[in-house]
Amino acid sequence: MKSHSLSVAATLLLFASTACQAEIKIATGHSETNAGFAFPGIPAPANNDAATSAQFNLVDGQRDPNGGDLAVLHDGRVPGSEDQPAHNFFFRAGTAGGRIRIDLGRVISIKQVSSYSWHGGPRGPQVYTLYAAEGTEDGFHGEPKTGTDPAKTGWKQISAVDTRPKEGDGAGQHGVTISDSAGVIGQFRYLLFDIARTEDRDNFGNTFYSEFDVIDANAPTPTSIVQKPLLKTFETEDGKFKFIVDATDAPDLVEWTEKKLKPVVNEWYPKVVALLPSEGYQAPTTVTFRFRSDMRGTPASAAGAGVNLNTPWFRRELEGEACGAVVHELVHVVQNYWGRRGQPRVQTTPGWIVEGIADYVRWFLYEPQSRGAEITKGNFAKANYDSSYRVTANFLNWVTQTCDKEFVRKLNAAAREGRYDESLWKDWTGKTVQELGGEWKKFHEQQLNTR
Repeated sequence: MKSHSLSVAATLLLFASTACQAEIKIATGHSETNAGFAFPGIPAPANNDAATSAQFNLVDGQRDPNGGDLAVLHDGRVPGSEDQPAHNFFFRAGTAGGRIRIDLGRVISIKQVSSYSWHGGPRGPQVYTLYAAEGTEDGFHGEPKTGTDPAKTGWKQISAVDTRPKEGDGAGQHGVTISDSAGVIGQFRYLLFDIARTEDRDNFGNTFYSEFDVIDANAPTPTSIVQKPLLKTFETEDGKFKFIVDATDAPDLVEWTEKKLKPVVNEWYPKVVALLPSEGYQAPTTVTFRFRSDMRGTPASAAGAGVNLNTPWFRRELEGEACGAVVHELVHVVQNYWGRRGQPRVQTTPGWIVEGIADYVRWFLYEPQSRGAEITKGNFAKANYDSSYRVTANFLNWVTQTCDKEFVRKLNAAAREGRYDESLWKDWTGKTVQELGGEWKKFHEQQLNTR
């Protein structure tokens, strides 16, 4: 993974008219980390700009049902992490984007137009063309569909935006501000965003747009409630792996992060990487942890090279399961069974194996003394080899101890390479997974009867 960095670029676009020649400026900012949408030359997302009370309409295209509605584009709030679909607006998966119109309610002197986005992959960059209109132009059509040139229906093209980098997928936060060297872009009531996807290699190229702001030159300076990010960075002693903890949501957990989490991650991430190799595979070298308060009942989750930590849950479990839960999610980061989007796997690995391997590393390697995956009289009746999590972890440990010390390593490699098949159990052990499951169950039945 590329190192996290902040980049700011400015480009000039010249547009001539019969009355005057205007100089439109586009300032862009990009950060692979949580920069709090703070970029030089770009104002912070506002909560009381001209777009706050404006009417947003979907002129063309379809909203993705997994995302927020148009209201999230002018509510003055931004996501707390890179993968919060409900806090962003994006077009439906597999489509080529669409058009969004902003009706400001009246003609105003537009000083700036800004857009903000955030995603941990190719849905981070912004690609769109901005048009504006007063609404009284000859032949004005307020809702030109895709395929119709807005410039031929009374709209004026203001700028074309493309924040995709020359290399990489542009993951992270993006900010764009469009302004004019003379101080005012123009007198307009309507804005039209003609939005394109960032890539068409797969169905997931539509940008996660977090906020659109419009600044009225004659209104007071807008305010922002964006919280400055609180980031802590550390790395392994050999410098091979780097870790970023976003504690913006949990400043009270910074001390625990330094004293408890840091040593566990520094020791166990390299161990997990070594434990779960496969030919030609390199695990992420930078992992980001984010404390979040919007995860409801989920203690932790992993997506790509990021780990989400449920802030209230971790506060309760600092001396309990907190570190173990992190180790479990680090296994998912290393597993990476889904590979790059657009490269379908031959075979999907069952979820019980994915979670079973993660819990095997946690309960039998990281904290075996806790006996958290033990089969007891209380859970024996419902225990099955594919029960997932702790129970499957116990099964995998039994297979490892009984049949093949390298079994989990082999199973992981097959899953990551997309070649998992149930027949592998018999190839590696001489028995089907069902037969092994039966023997494992009998083993525990005997153990419980002797207690």
